[in-house]
Amino acid sequence: MAKQDDLRGLKGPQKAALLMLALGEEQAAKLFALMHEDEIREISTAMAQLGSVRADAVELLCNEFADQMGGAGNLVGSFETTERLLLKALPRDRAAQIMEEIRGPAGRTMWDKLGNVHEAVLANYLKNEYPQTVAVVLSKVRADHAARVLSLLPDSFAMEVVMRMLRMESVQKEVLDGVERTLRAEFMSNLARSTRRDAHEMMAEIFNNLDRQSEQRFIGALEERNREAAERIKSLMFTFDDLQRLSGAAIQTLLRSVEKDKLPIALKGASEKIRDMFFQNLSERASKMLREDIEALGPVKLRDVDEAQASIVLVAKDLAAQGQIEIGEGQDEEVIV
Repeated sequence: MAKQDDLRGLKGPQKAALLMLALGEEQAAKLFALMHEDEIREISTAMAQLGSVRADAVELLCNEFADQMGGAGNLVGSFETTERLLLKALPRDRAAQIMEEIRGPAGRTMWDKLGNVHEAVLANYLKNEYPQTVAVVLSKVRADHAARVLSLLPDSFAMEVVMRMLRMESVQKEVLDGVERTLRAEFMSNLARSTRRDAHEMMAEIFNNLDRQSEQRFIGALEERNREAAERIKSLMFTFDDLQRLSGAAIQTLLRSVEKDKLPIALKGASEKIRDMFFQNLSERASKMLREDIEALGPVKLRDVDEAQASIVLVAKDLAAQGQIEIGEGQDEEVIV
């Protein structure tokens, strides 16, 4: 009869390997499908080296597993409990790296993770990279996601990326590894840290990226369930209408930075108050030309208006982050929503 001592010499991967063998090929295959490649390699290595194991030892291990599961009571899985467990088993820097990966977007590989990053967030990061780097990244993510990211990049920069993608042959593994390391170290780690912010700030950012109809629908539904949360989120959101809060000097700085073809489309669906604010901060000639451009557009899809307005809001946020303008300065009037 096997005793508890018989299992003490087994390490975690060996116990996992033994348990999976006991479950059978079909169930073990399902478990392998849920694991990372490194985990599969570690457990399969242990499995191959197990040798012969007595039936009573296998039974003892299964009973131990069942007892531990049954005696656990109610469990709470969270970032905090996971981090505490990792810190007990791993060096602090390795635990921190794993937690950053967990907090980041879902996906097994770096390219899977990038495919789950909002296109506006990814475009905002990539526009500051070399066109060749962006070409490599967009060649590795899904075509539909690459298209959305490409459409949000400045036109001239986007064409540079397109030309490099057309000329690009197979990417050397060293280059690909270098790009992946940079993305993991700079973009993904910062993205993971940003998820630690207040939940209302996170939802405000998400709502900022919704189209107008979806935003109104979600805000309306949230007001019915939790008016206080809805009001807090609305106070944290920065929308195209909130550009009214910028001073004249800030608007002029913004006008010098936005893509000229986006402004007429954005103003096509804007209120008269917003339009007048932009007209007043242009020269008479430039104001007249902008009015003519808006009139010449004809009917415009609401989706196109929303995308143009969102791109201008992103520019305003970038300028604020760089200290070139202050969001919230200027008029202290009630914002139109």
